[in-house]
Amino acid sequence: NAVVRARTSLTPEALLDQLKDAEKRLGRMQSARFGPRAIDLDILVFGEHVLQTEKLTIPHPRMHERTFVLVPLCDVGSDVFVPVYNRTPAAMLR
Repeated sequence: NAVVRARTSLTPEALLDQLKDAEKRLGRMQSARFGPRAIDLDILVFGEHVLQTEKLTIPHPRMHERTFVLVPLCDVGSDVFVPVYNRTPAAMLR
């Protein structure tokens, strides 16, 4: 697993569209939710944004339960404040 910290001029929805296009180019096929997949690109946090739509929830709704997400997130942004959880990734690991 890996996490990337980046700046973008895209909206969260436009970024999601770009990520889904990248998944397709990298060989991801439509499969059962939570099933095995070749690649899975998610938006974990988007600045201070809190968003819930049919397609996208920010911050990621299960990130706080997943050590395999939090550890690499700490590597690139242990100081990132995660709205809704009101904690940093490092605090979520404790």
